[in-house]
Amino acid sequence: MCMPSSHPRRLRAKDTTDTMGLLLKLIVASLGIFLALYFYTGQDDFNPEMLRGKRVIVTGASSGIGEQMAYHLARMGAHVFITARTEEKLKKVVSKCLELGAATAHYIPGSMDDMAFAERVVKEAVKSMGGLDFLILNHIGYTYFNYFDGNVDHIRKLLEINLLSYVTMTVTALPMLKESGGSIIVVSSVAGKYGSPFSVPYSTTKFALDGFFSSLRQEFHFQKTNVSITLCVLSYIDTDSAKNAVASVINAPAAPKEECALALIKGGALRQREVYYQYQAAKIPLLLRDWAPDFLDYIVRKNYNVEKIDKQ
Repeated sequence: MCMPSSHPRRLRAKDTTDTMGLLLKLIVASLGIFLALYFYTGQDDFNPEMLRGKRVIVTGASSGIGEQMAYHLARMGAHVFITARTEEKLKKVVSKCLELGAATAHYIPGSMDDMAFAERVVKEAVKSMGGLDFLILNHIGYTYFNYFDGNVDHIRKLLEINLLSYVTMTVTALPMLKESGGSIIVVSSVAGKYGSPFSVPYSTTKFALDGFFSSLRQEFHFQKTNVSITLCVLSYIDTDSAKNAVASVINAPAAPKEECALALIKGGALRQREVYYQYQAAKIPLLLRDWAPDFLDYIVRKNYNVEKIDKQ
């Protein structure tokens, strides 16, 4: 006589356990989201006077978020020193900064794939402004938005611009920042916190930024170094470069670059550890990453029109 198999029962028990485990993760993630929003809401003691007379370097400032940060700083009465590749654009930004009320405004054009230039930016800025209070690292190198093409040299080149020039400028600026008790503001991305498709080279460099500056912050604590590091984790922002690359692919509205730029300045002035903008789009996925990674992967993939990538 055939005995009934116990396999279906064991399978049902396993399915129930898996379901309960997922449910528990989602409950914990939901609680984390609630607490994050609770503590984030209303914590803003920023005053624009915090930036009056401060000496600030802004990289990647000829357009996009960097340009908008320069304008905000100018309105606050800061000394602004900007850099990017295109001199004509920098001239226009400097002119507008002076119109908006900057204490002083200077620029230097060049490419951040040259570490000698990255070092020179800091030295020229300190010479022009007499010191340094804020180092805002915002520049990025050009990359594609598509499936990874296997080009290792492209990643190596992008690491020079998106990481090594940041390190070079930080090392060069540290003596002045220690003297002023200053701040470093590092502009990064959600692509540096969890895997994002179609941006393998870019995401690689942003993960590296997090590793370097988060580790350096820990060492500053032990060394009692009075220099803050603010890592800025950004979602999709409406810069021209971002919209041109991903507008037809990502199913999400782009956040305003003017508001984003102000949020980054506020976070740096308040010496916050990390800034998330927009908060819901940048922070909540990280809670899911830790507690429900498969669910996060599902959400991320649903956010892309893959057929548009296939047609590029």
